[in-house]
Amino acid sequence: MSEIQGLDSLHSIHVADPKRFSDGNILELLEVLRTQDPVHYCEDSPYGPYWSITRYNDIMQVDKDYETFSSDAHLGGIMIDDDIVGDAESDFFVSSFITMDPPDHAPQRKAVNKIVTQPSLVNFSTVIRKRTQDLLDELPIGEPFDWVNRVSIELTTQMLATLFDFPFEDRGKLTRWSDVTTAEADSPIVGSQAQRVKELGECLEYFTKLKQKRAHGPAGFDLVTMLAQDAATKDQPAHEFLGNLMLLIVGGNDTTRNSMSGSINAFNKFPDQLERLKENPGLLSNAVSEVIRWQTPLAHMRRTAMLDTEVGGKNIKKGDKVVMWYYSGNRDTDVFEKPNQLDIERHNARNQMSFGFGVHRCLGMRLGELQLQILWEEILARFDRIETLEEPTRVQSNFINGYTRMPVMVHA
Repeated sequence: MSEIQGLDSLHSIHVADPKRFSDGNILELLEVLRTQDPVHYCEDSPYGPYWSITRYNDIMQVDKDYETFSSDAHLGGIMIDDDIVGDAESDFFVSSFITMDPPDHAPQRKAVNKIVTQPSLVNFSTVIRKRTQDLLDELPIGEPFDWVNRVSIELTTQMLATLFDFPFEDRGKLTRWSDVTTAEADSPIVGSQAQRVKELGECLEYFTKLKQKRAHGPAGFDLVTMLAQDAATKDQPAHEFLGNLMLLIVGGNDTTRNSMSGSINAFNKFPDQLERLKENPGLLSNAVSEVIRWQTPLAHMRRTAMLDTEVGGKNIKKGDKVVMWYYSGNRDTDVFEKPNQLDIERHNARNQMSFGFGVHRCLGMRLGELQLQILWEEILARFDRIETLEEPTRVQSNFINGYTRMPVMVHA
């Protein structure tokens, strides 16, 4: 990278600049940091000072130690941008079970955990497969279209609507609220923090009505009913209800959406791996893990140091913002051989860290894997390949590692 060449120090580098992710340069920078400054301190940025943790084992150390490294919303939560959770002293503040430390975390997570138990996944698989088949059968053969909107967004939004038992005709709102939640405050998506707060207020209002209707109704198997009826969440304040909604919407939408799009991008960049998969469909389960490693749909998670500590030989002070770059950990050559390549037979693909570790490991990881698995089972059953027609347009975000547009053509 030109800005690094000739510098004696990387001290001035602002790793989390969202433009680094949309222009595709971030992986090169992360590789330099892993080699030269794996626990890197940025003294000045729009997000304030922060540490970047870029090596796999250092990230594991931070992620597993919730006593030393807190996720608490009152300290800023899990994203480098504090505006996402807001200010506890202002009119806008949200908190969810992922932005709570034990022991507060577990009861709220448990309230919705049964939605992704093994029996639930078996039941969901029938619905997922039918919708996937219907959507793929409607795709035009030999004609350009946008894979992101036509397939990835539609499939994940339909699944979100099912998980919430959300009015199906309004399911587009879920996609919008997901995008608004994670967007930079000055991005074209929202334009300002005030606009973000306004739209999330509309989200809260919509779901509050659903919650009130289901609070004393039958024990339905959906996330709203679970939150409305479980002892740990039924009387939670609005800032916690909205926070949990934001978490569940983003978790159920962005991760899966961008893994679906990422899989198309990956197999176009490594067509030999698609041929290998066609020859041996039994590799698909491992291929799903490898695609999720290669894509890493959430680029980072953030923590706040609760005491003076040390990571990778660097002294981190109490109160410091610590950013774990999962995108970097998944490309660490000390763990993954030739990590920039897609290898569907990679022996340790399941060691990818896209879902995190410890108490905050992604609740919906198995559901996301299931959706990607079924999508590719159905693709392999009906298409020769799905060709990308130009380089995809990426999201301008240091958190969501994904795509806004991917023109493709299906070959029968």
